[in-house]
Amino acid sequence: MRNVLIFLTLAFGLSWLVALPLRFGDGLASPFFGLIALLMMATPAIAALVVVFFVEKPARRAHALGLWPIGRPGRFLGYLALAIVVPVALILVALPIGALLGVYPADFVGFSGFQAVTDAQLEATGAPALPFPIGVLVALQFVNVLIGAFLNLIPAMGEELGWRGWLLPKLLPLGVLPAILLSGVIWGLWHAPLVLLGYNYPLAPGWLGVVMMCGMCILIGAVFSWLRLRSGSVWAPALAHGAFNAAAGFSIVFVAAGEVIDTTQATVLGWSGWIVPLVLVVVLALTGKFSPREAAERVEPGAAEADGSPLTRR
Repeated sequence: MRNVLIFLTLAFGLSWLVALPLRFGDGLASPFFGLIALLMMATPAIAALVVVFFVEKPARRAHALGLWPIGRPGRFLGYLALAIVVPVALILVALPIGALLGVYPADFVGFSGFQAVTDAQLEATGAPALPFPIGVLVALQFVNVLIGAFLNLIPAMGEELGWRGWLLPKLLPLGVLPAILLSGVIWGLWHAPLVLLGYNYPLAPGWLGVVMMCGMCILIGAVFSWLRLRSGSVWAPALAHGAFNAAAGFSIVFVAAGEVIDTTQATVLGWSGWIVPLVLVVVLALTGKFSPREAAERVEPGAAEADGSPLTRR
């Protein structure tokens, strides 16, 4: 576990260091927030690369990071498709469930909240009003999510190379489910520099935001871990992470005008949005879908000895 501690020290230390300008500056209102958030996303990958190249020095570094092998092309592409569909579906289904439970103020017909936001943005830039119904713009958001999933792949890989690429296999000796749970808690706590500033949970006190973030990261991280373990590589969870981030804005698309979303209760960030991911994770666990057995079967003999990765042990 020495290497894990080195990795965590680097990942967390660098994330807090990168976020310092926000804490001592304008916080989330900083004009550099976007850049700082992107730099922060790279810190788990930096930590993993440092450990792999300068501490562990395995014979197969790409394999130790989950970048290779990718397995059979058809299977690989199948998991990439799941990586796009499943996270987006989890984000979308959270909204009607939240509406049914009375915690998400939805407008699934008139899209009044999205209309108000769009009109305000157009007015601020001096642009003319939309020349087509708002429903057309809503439909285009689905296309944007597909494109955004691939555009987000690089920054998402900055996280996934660390969390699911390197860390998750190192925790597997604890057991698959404990490894997934622990990696999810770690992932959630890593977000603390931004969450404590109000990111994702602006209506909650900082401590509650961090607790909620850990809960969400355990469940969504379990889904990403499923993709990692069954595909045998980090590419599927990285694409899933990119799709998840690209689809996050759907909560604004379907909200009613003039309403405020409490993310501790609504959207995939809140408890009502955890219901379906929890059911999915339980089903995956009960059906043995977290087992890395199939990934191991695709690795040639001797690979386990080459880098010591638990993913390659039979």
